[in-house]
Amino acid sequence: MTRWDEILTLPVQNPTTLEFSAADIIWSMVEGYRDSMDRLALIPYSRVNDFVRGESNNKDCPTRFHVEARRRRPPTMNCKPKVDGILEYILYWCSFGPDDYRKGGNVRPSRPFSEKRKTPAGRPNTKRGCNCHFIVKRLIAEPSVALVIYNHNKHVDKKGMPCHGPMDKMAVGTKAMFAPYISDELRLQVMSLLYVGIPVETIMQRHTEMVEKQGGPSNRDDLLTHRYVRRLERKIRRSVYELDDDDSVSIDTWVETHQDHIFFYEDFSDTDTFVLGIQTDWQLQQMIQYGNRSLLAADSRFGTNKLKYPVHSILVFDEQKNAIPVAWIITPSFAHGDLYRWMGALYDRAHMKDPTWQLGGFIIDDPLTDVRTIREVFKCPVLISLWRIRHAWHKNLVNRCSDIEKRSAMAKKLGDAISSICRGSGDVDLFKAFLDDFIDCAGFLDYFKALWFPRLEAWTTMLKATPLATAEVASAIESYHHLLKIRLLNEADESVYQRADWLVHKLGTKVHSYYWLDGYSGKDNFSRYWRSEWSSGPNPWRQGLKIPDSDVAIYGNCARVVCQKNKEKSHVVLNPGSEFALCDCSWSMKGNLCKHSIKSTKVCRDRGLSQPSLALFRYYQALANLVHCPPSDTVISDHAIAVAISIRTQLDALLHPAPVNLSGRPAFLDSQSASKPRESEIEEGNTENGVSASQLQLQAVSGDDEEVPIDHDSPARKKRKSEEASGNDEEASTGKDSLTSKKRKSGEASDDEETSITQATQPPEISNQEPEGLNGSSDKVELPDGAGGT
Repeated sequence: MTRWDEILTLPVQNPTTLEFSAADIIWSMVEGYRDSMDRLALIPYSRVNDFVRGESNNKDCPTRFHVEARRRRPPTMNCKPKVDGILEYILYWCSFGPDDYRKGGNVRPSRPFSEKRKTPAGRPNTKRGCNCHFIVKRLIAEPSVALVIYNHNKHVDKKGMPCHGPMDKMAVGTKAMFAPYISDELRLQVMSLLYVGIPVETIMQRHTEMVEKQGGPSNRDDLLTHRYVRRLERKIRRSVYELDDDDSVSIDTWVETHQDHIFFYEDFSDTDTFVLGIQTDWQLQQMIQYGNRSLLAADSRFGTNKLKYPVHSILVFDEQKNAIPVAWIITPSFAHGDLYRWMGALYDRAHMKDPTWQLGGFIIDDPLTDVRTIREVFKCPVLISLWRIRHAWHKNLVNRCSDIEKRSAMAKKLGDAISSICRGSGDVDLFKAFLDDFIDCAGFLDYFKALWFPRLEAWTTMLKATPLATAEVASAIESYHHLLKIRLLNEADESVYQRADWLVHKLGTKVHSYYWLDGYSGKDNFSRYWRSEWSSGPNPWRQGLKIPDSDVAIYGNCARVVCQKNKEKSHVVLNPGSEFALCDCSWSMKGNLCKHSIKSTKVCRDRGLSQPSLALFRYYQALANLVHCPPSDTVISDHAIAVAISIRTQLDALLHPAPVNLSGRPAFLDSQSASKPRESEIEEGNTENGVSASQLQLQAVSGDDEEVPIDHDSPARKKRKSEEASGNDEEASTGKDSLTSKKRKSGEASDDEETSITQATQPPEISNQEPEGLNGSSDKVELPDGAGGT
């Protein structure tokens, strides 16, 4: 029992890297059986595969570990729990052993070995008697923990000599120099290329050219064979989605064979509906890489009109700010309150891989989303994006209203209504006035009344209480939604859309392959096979920022943007600067936010021709609320006010240089000075993932933009007042002469001080432009990227 007491008191080690090896773990020596010492450690059971992969990728001796033996205790087996009881026992052995197929080597009798044939099938004989192996035990006492016993950690044979890898002189020039099999990354690459229709011969031709260009094979991936690629192609060709005539039975079978791709699954029951959460290892890596201290976004209800079950996508944003799907949730119902069933599992999956992973913010596109659950699970602020309503209204305005002038007026009216609601000066009555003003446009009004008017109350409430994501986020989500429609809904036989097994099969194979290839640097070598499904690149926001300002001309309520492909052609943008700008390009005619609208809106705001973006307005509003409505907790209040005043003071010092304020108090600019246009044009599009970190912190401190009342009679405030009063009396008694001398100075200084105090008590005005950064203070505070977008 002493042995197990010592084992169970060891710390559970969970390195923060995606993969880890024995070098990343602190090993303990514990007395084992037969007076031997065991080298062991405890790790989370869910990370055993990460340890196996990390140990296989040993730079000094690359290899691969396989399961040599496994024993599991049946779940229905009734037994008395023991401290040393084992739920599962796994023996991992280096793939170069334990048998030795070399001349004079030992082969176990249970492993018959045939002589090498002229045309060997399968992988070559790589058994060289390697004795490296370790044991993994899952204990009954701690099912979530794995005990790793690693006594034989050297890649040597029974004689103690290196038997493979760079240290083995006999392996030089042979395949034993490298790890057996190809890497998981190359296998995923080959599978993705095969899924999207690249022939086997083309894949091997490009691979051979690459190996010859580098001067011969240098790692195991360079040993890729035509036979192996052909075998993968045959496996893909023979796979089918319809595993059973019954759709539900087929789904169950698919889930059993794809456990690594499932993070949550619940079948239909008397109280709950069907929910299936899909996330591959690659998607989990993207979620951890791009979601840490950053944003997740939701594209909900994809395929509501065509698919049997709609798809809920969870997205992250890469370096180019393109949306990448990191999880797909398939369920017939996205009712309020159902998020808790799978969102906790998604968070646990990422947090188990990286304990330091923390989300910066979550962006929703549906006002009925369970915001409380998101905050409780991810412990982060929640923002809302306007892309869904803007896209739907824009698309139906183009399709249902043929009069361009009337279409422009209706779009502007809708944009002004949304802007007024977000700025706190409007409500649902604005949409009622919209219906009265355009009563003659029956086509769009019938659609608007039937589909959107019942939802406007929920949208109005959410827009008033929740921070807004920028147009960059809207552009990225919209581009993902369009690309997913092209890659998923392209079947000739549309009857398959009514089967859930087809949906999960295609998402996990072909659609997943397209998104993996979006980040593959070598995809240009296969350009001859490109189709519309391959189309990817910078989203319209990034494309719009590349358009020079000189190519944009503003004429009242319209703008003309020169086409970048054909300089002799230009596009007309109506309502530039509005949330609902309309362009005559093909992308905008489909209801999407195009690069011409984005650029014209940015130019209008830079020149002061339109109001700042709604996201930037809400950011300044949260900043002002924090200054004038501090939290009730005194510690948080003092810290938050100090940070807010410091940021605001440096903003004013940078944007509006003024004489030194001798009073030593933060002087906020009045409304007249704040409304003056700046001479320098400051770029407003410098966003990162569409929202600033300061905005998220302000939202986390001040709540849902609710004003916190100041309790003037609270004991803490009275105490502070009494301390301030006593301090002031003491200061007055000791510095009376100094105060008298100050009064004799010119009245101009006192007038300036009075003006500074008055301005400090007024709420800060909203600037029309966004600063690029702060550099005018000793305490350098940078305005985070994404504080304002178009």
